[in-house]
Amino acid sequence: MSGVSSHPILSASIMCANWLNLETELDELHDLGIHRLHIDVIDGNFAPDFTMGSSIINLIRNHSPMPIEFHMMVESPTRFLRAFEFFPGDIFTMHQESSRSLHRDLIAIKREGFRVGIALNPATPASALDYVIEEVDLVQVMTVNPGYMGQKLVPQVLRKIREVRNAVDRLGAQLEISVDGSVGGPHVAEMVYQGADSLVLGTSGLFRKGVTKKQALVDLQMEISKGLERMKN
Repeated sequence: MSGVSSHPILSASIMCANWLNLETELDELHDLGIHRLHIDVIDGNFAPDFTMGSSIINLIRNHSPMPIEFHMMVESPTRFLRAFEFFPGDIFTMHQESSRSLHRDLIAIKREGFRVGIALNPATPASALDYVIEEVDLVQVMTVNPGYMGQKLVPQVLRKIREVRNAVDRLGAQLEISVDGSVGGPHVAEMVYQGADSLVLGTSGLFRKGVTKKQALVDLQMEISKGLERMKN
């Protein structure tokens, strides 16, 4: 099982944070050692529901020193490129399904200075990455359909993580495999075992009701360790 980080990157989904106390929440995430913020941008067309606009996102960007992954669940994602303030290390992730010219859009994003990612919906095969995988810094495997938080995992998607990992290793590509959706409990060990380099943490993992974030991280690290141990056997 080559190519997998021994310490997966942990990314906090801000959609799941306490919005009535967001500044304190952001500081806590930083103090706990969370590596990255994951901000979902939803337009109500590509995916149901709506999230924050660029003015709010830029406030978060200027408050927190952590890199941000802008997860664009929108139609025609490149039209939003100049809406955000970004720092080195930030990632602009768009959905393969939302682009009419995927390669052209990837190049346009890179020219703006972002690292670039592609997200794949549950029903989208790993083969959608053929001929563009060398252009990306991150592939995000969605284990739920994009939109509302708190959805149940689509279990058959777990094998897609392995398919993407095999393609990356075969090509010798230098990119990160991220998993987004229902990242918590025993699913975490399986995701790490199948090849995940980073985990997007929401209501199933980090923002669990009645559980402190510190305890939630302890639980997550236990499951990560189980996945890494399986890789050794």
